[in-house]
Amino acid sequence: MRTRSPLLALSAVLLLAGCAAAPGPTSAPAPSAPAAATHAPSAPATPTPRTAPAPSRSHIDHIVVIVEENKAATTVLGNPDAPYLNALARAGAVATRYRAVAHPSLPNYLALTGGSTAGITSDCLPGPGCHGSGPSIAGELAAAGYRWGLFADGMPSACDRSNAGEYAVKHNPFAYYPAIESQCASSDLPLSALTGALRSTSTLPELSYVIPDLCHDMHSCPVGTGDRWLARVVPGILASPAFTQQHSLLVVTFDEDENRGGDNRVLTVLAGPAARPGARSATPASHYSLLRTIEANWSLAPMRAGDSAAAPLTVLLR
Repeated sequence: MRTRSPLLALSAVLLLAGCAAAPGPTSAPAPSAPAAATHAPSAPATPTPRTAPAPSRSHIDHIVVIVEENKAATTVLGNPDAPYLNALARAGAVATRYRAVAHPSLPNYLALTGGSTAGITSDCLPGPGCHGSGPSIAGELAAAGYRWGLFADGMPSACDRSNAGEYAVKHNPFAYYPAIESQCASSDLPLSALTGALRSTSTLPELSYVIPDLCHDMHSCPVGTGDRWLARVVPGILASPAFTQQHSLLVVTFDEDENRGGDNRVLTVLAGPAARPGARSATPASHYSLLRTIEANWSLAPMRAGDSAAAPLTVLLR
């Protein structure tokens, strides 16, 4: 053993010398952050001008908004004729002081999609004296590279600007914006197109509105009729790949209450993976708040005074 000790000592010296000469792991260049490659495509050599920059990643992948009609929150909450919607509210998040912004229907739909009632005080048909002025959430999303869609129950043809049967154009806000007329025929579709859109995460637009007809929206039929329609339509949305594989949000709200002398408080329920289960917010909110939530999710600037002054429904999200 004594004859091998010098060799062992020499080996130890050489090993220490080698360690001192070798660069430590901290001197290696840090790898480039993977987030940019994962979340956004490489920038082209010559960027395409846009009215709004696309974010690298949104917090919510898809938002689907269903708008029911003419029922105060107190009319629906606890109503035994609306078991499905009440179950959805119990499990999901609720804005308990959410109010519509006007009467009748159309100004509320314009507020929800454009940040203003556009000075409209009636349910007029689309035309030179009845339209949304300037931008809409649909146009802003499209300019930022995202897709939008509206699926209208009972609408005879795409982007139909006339009333037909139980289809009421006053509930189809994108038929009122001249600035997106070229997009309307391909994105504003009959409800039957929703089935195909829900088949995959790539076929569902980032933002979708689902509009029931005059009976299914509780406007002309009892609350129970609208609730049964929701019980048929909503499960398919929540079971779709966009909701089972991604972080998506469903919102069910009402355009206005049924009493012009009331406070216009309407039920607004958030469901799906992006909703905070059981959350309740007593912060005053309105259709402008929902619009601001949508804008903020995709890093879009507010369009008008209504959404500019509103805060997003962040406390109800996860």
